[in-house]
Amino acid sequence: MPELPEVEALKDFLTEHLIGHEVVRVLPVAISVLKTYDPAPTALEGHQVAAVRRYGKFLDIATDGGPHLVTHLARAGWLRWQERLPDGVPHPGKGPLALRVALENGSGFDLTEAGTQKRLAVYVVHDPQDVPGVARLGPDPLADDFDEDRFTALLRDERRQIKGALRDQSLIAGVGNAYSDEILHAAKMSPFKRAASLTPEETHALYEALRTTLTEAVARSRGVAAGLLKAEKKSGLRVHGRTGEPCPVCGDTIREVSFSDSSLQYCPTCQTGGKPLADRRMSRLLK
Repeated sequence: MPELPEVEALKDFLTEHLIGHEVVRVLPVAISVLKTYDPAPTALEGHQVAAVRRYGKFLDIATDGGPHLVTHLARAGWLRWQERLPDGVPHPGKGPLALRVALENGSGFDLTEAGTQKRLAVYVVHDPQDVPGVARLGPDPLADDFDEDRFTALLRDERRQIKGALRDQSLIAGVGNAYSDEILHAAKMSPFKRAASLTPEETHALYEALRTTLTEAVARSRGVAAGLLKAEKKSGLRVHGRTGEPCPVCGDTIREVSFSDSSLQYCPTCQTGGKPLADRRMSRLLK
């Protein structure tokens, strides 16, 4: 799933390629991708792009005098830029294409989604706050006013495990499964630790890991072409998605805990005092 660093990089890429250009066609190919119907997608046509913004993992394309196109790429969605879009109108089918946006100079982008679980979402709204997922977002962890005191206050009464708290978009916007693993590894913290139990020293370490991990990921992604961002993300991850590989810090084997629809990765030596965490799903399979 694209998370804050990748969506930030897409925002920068689209800022360079969209601003000042006129939207001439918006073509929904998969009707299920549209989560709003008024205004219609065609209301974007004839307006120039005025700004591109990021809200957590949402991407907002604002037009001059017209509505906003807001999208959430979900787990398997992506944005494919084309300097020259194909002629003709795309037809609905079994392919990944969900929506196409064409500009007056012949360029534009496709929103695509792989797999059978269709969660890619597109909203055409007068205000990004009209999107429920945007309205409920917590603070952005890279905002200038997101200091350690604010972070500490967010966690003070948080009873959940720290992994779940970091992924809660209403608590902190933009962090998902992959970067929460990376942040906890950098902070040398168990993903199962209760957020409210953190000492001031642990909270400080987690705050520093949060800001540093995301800042470095944004820096790696900046300037990378949209089509290469997925590969860039994977290459920069230390533990997430690397089960069975050696930890780049201590050399221990990276372990995994599986859930019904996701998994987490961690280093026992760096994060849990050398003790593997219980993987209840795997234990059931072995019975």
